[in-house]
Amino acid sequence: MTVTATSVGESDQLEPRTAPGARTWARRLGRLVPAAAAALSGLLLYVSFPPRTLWWLALPAFGVFGWVLRGRGWKPALGLGYLFGLGFLLPLLVWTGVEVGPGPWLALVAIEALFVAAVGAGIAAVSKLPGWPVWAAAVWIAGEAARARAPFNGFPWGKVAFGQADGVFLPLAAVGGTPVLGFAVVLCGFGLYEVVRLVLRWRRTGEVRRSAAALGLLSLAVPVVGAVAARPLVSDAAEDGSATVAVIQGNVPRAGLDFNSQRRAVLDYHVRETERLAAEVKAGKVAQPDFVLWPENSSDIDPFANPDARAVIDKAAKSIGVPISVGGVVERDGKLYNEQILWDPAKGPVDTYDKRQIQPFGEYLPLRSLIGAINKNWTAMVRQDFSRGTEPGVFTMDGAKVGLVTCYEAAFDWAVRSEVTDGAQMISVPSNNATFDRSEMTYQQLAMSRVRAVEHSRTVTVPVTSGVSAIIMPDGRITQKTGMFVADSLVQKVPLRSSQTPATRLGVLPEVALVLVAAGGVGWAVGAGLRGRRAADG
Repeated sequence: MTVTATSVGESDQLEPRTAPGARTWARRLGRLVPAAAAALSGLLLYVSFPPRTLWWLALPAFGVFGWVLRGRGWKPALGLGYLFGLGFLLPLLVWTGVEVGPGPWLALVAIEALFVAAVGAGIAAVSKLPGWPVWAAAVWIAGEAARARAPFNGFPWGKVAFGQADGVFLPLAAVGGTPVLGFAVVLCGFGLYEVVRLVLRWRRTGEVRRSAAALGLLSLAVPVVGAVAARPLVSDAAEDGSATVAVIQGNVPRAGLDFNSQRRAVLDYHVRETERLAAEVKAGKVAQPDFVLWPENSSDIDPFANPDARAVIDKAAKSIGVPISVGGVVERDGKLYNEQILWDPAKGPVDTYDKRQIQPFGEYLPLRSLIGAINKNWTAMVRQDFSRGTEPGVFTMDGAKVGLVTCYEAAFDWAVRSEVTDGAQMISVPSNNATFDRSEMTYQQLAMSRVRAVEHSRTVTVPVTSGVSAIIMPDGRITQKTGMFVADSLVQKVPLRSSQTPATRLGVLPEVALVLVAAGGVGWAVGAGLRGRRAADG
């Protein structure tokens, strides 16, 4: 009996000692699960982006994100949103550190993820409202709108719309641009979670409010139905005839920042590829193009200041016998410009377009003194800031109006739309991706151009120094493309179009409307919370 009593006594003493520990571990595990789910759902969103064609993974990514945030307070939602942002942006933007090391990459991601953290708090707030997926999707788009404008004039890379070039939702780009396309994807993802949640509740309790079920189903179905209904807006029919365009990819001596030290070699490579194409045209192997498009930085030697550069460009233009759009670095009145130059085979340079949305830390250095104090090598890489252009660039090339959108500008809604509203019948996106080696950057940018093609119903050409260069139809299909780090040319007859999609005509209005919806939802949620606390205190 003594042994039994002792055993029982020990058991009584041990139970209160171990139970709190078990409960503590359970609480910690309970906190870790949402955090891990937030980071992994962000990673899932990244996997949905090019070069993969897994666009549909964006739906479960936002479904899990909705599950993580629904019903939470704003403080934990901030942290969970930040983890989602890190899971998404860390792998998406790793190319930004390919040549300059991890410091700038990690700093960029840390700053951009703050926007996603704020979005997480906003989604958690509106998740308690009726029809919460609509409010929550609008909050996400409001966050993208903020990221596209600040800091340093914004960084819209990673918009949800840019991961949907192969998806069923793509026609919605023609309805309201990237904000409407992104809104539909996010809404469908949150709607997916809401339907799953309500099904599980019905199986558990046998009860679900009809209004909640209807809203959940509508959140899931309306974006898909809307995308199908928008299909007639997508067309590759020629409205203003057609043009035979040649895209030149001259290649570079080597990848990385070092390629800049052999600027003359880059120019010679593009001249050589143009002359090779001219020989094939003369031999009847390739159709005679109406005009030729070179990439950004195809002549980093200023042809207005250097007679030798001017001479070789002039030689290339005469050999092919048609106008060339040349990407040059030009100094004028002591200022540097990233410039596209329209080069006529008979008259020489006749028109120019100066890049308007220049890249911070690549083409100009904000906070130069502060950054120099941290690392002088970073300031050495951008010795002189580029200046911004002020006017849209539409070149008339053999009667066709070609809108120029230089590289980084393709990420900005306004920069692309301005060329179309200024009369562009097709768009060219001359780019230089050689500094990013073989990273995913070139594929992410190519997907942007595919979305822009549908958004404005225009053929889009993408001439790149080192690849991937491509020709994209107005319906977003890539009909030709090059490899990476090879010299090549693409020649194709493409449709010219002048009609404007609803997205082109509406411009920023759909985005403004969605931001107002987000503000209304957050305001409603905050007001309801304050009234609830007052009632409880009373």
